[in-house]
Amino acid sequence: MRFRTAVDGETIKKIDLYLGYIHRGIEKLCEGLGYPQTLHFTDRLDYLSAQQNRHCLCLCIEKALGIEVPRRAQVIRVMMDELMRISSHLLFIGTFCMDLGATTMLFYAMRERERVLDIFERTCGARMTFNYNCIGGIMDDLDAGFVDDVKALIEIMPKCLKEYDTIFTGNVIAHNRMDGVGVLSREDAISYSVTGPAGRASGWACDVRKTTPYGIYSELDFEEVVLHEGDSMARFKARIEEIRQSIRILEQLVDKIPEGEICAKVPKIVKLPAGHWFQQVEASRGAFGVYIESTGGTSPMRLKFNSPCFNLAGVVDHITRGGKIADLITIGGTLDYVVPDIDR
Repeated sequence: MRFRTAVDGETIKKIDLYLGYIHRGIEKLCEGLGYPQTLHFTDRLDYLSAQQNRHCLCLCIEKALGIEVPRRAQVIRVMMDELMRISSHLLFIGTFCMDLGATTMLFYAMRERERVLDIFERTCGARMTFNYNCIGGIMDDLDAGFVDDVKALIEIMPKCLKEYDTIFTGNVIAHNRMDGVGVLSREDAISYSVTGPAGRASGWACDVRKTTPYGIYSELDFEEVVLHEGDSMARFKARIEEIRQSIRILEQLVDKIPEGEICAKVPKIVKLPAGHWFQQVEASRGAFGVYIESTGGTSPMRLKFNSPCFNLAGVVDHITRGGKIADLITIGGTLDYVVPDIDR
């Protein structure tokens, strides 16, 4: 992705976005593939929301087929989604702080993120593109040490988040660089459809887990993180607090993973009835939606991914005008877009 930036000295006047350098044509490719073959693309859109994205496509197909996913698989899916969210937010914290010059924070955040990736690797066999969710449930059962590993993560994270706040959040230089920088109003967040932590930092309560619950989220006790300042610091703090809420969800589930099947019975040849379906989930960066139009065959007539990063990139010109070039780094970092999620 390229920003063509018009400046007057250090002041930004206008930004033009040039997209389309990576992962183009995914939606069109899906039209020539069977439904199980379309699943692997979701891991490669926002690869830091791989679990949630694939969960969404599976839910959409399952809705069309009328498949009831086993309880064990539903619980594991939600736990994997929240581990994915923690992993994503930790990478944001580390890389963003490094962009602002606080390189030490990268090592702190990566230290905890490695624990999450180890959990993924032991169960999914991968640390990035997991291919774990499948139509009807999940591909494989949990690793024998999964529960102990998750409990160890739950135990250390509150202390680690306090360290992050001590090192960076309360730092006077961080406040000078972030307070009042890149302010996005609630009205503009809604107008530009900026969802996820960036939208909620502007006062827009848009968490799909609360607005239209899916899986077992309606049974869980957690808070939707909504702040009202709308600036770069609020977007940073929103992700810190979302990690706490994800830990809270994992605490409720780690000792209550039910026994049973991990996948429902699915036809060998997957054909969706004629019609159209839509499903949305809360990915790491906001609302991720899947729309399927079917004529009754083994491939979709149309498959549309409505992912959050296109809108996050689209608001950059609006909230950077009048700011400084250095602010562009701060604002872009706190919006936290992932490029392959834009070029669909």
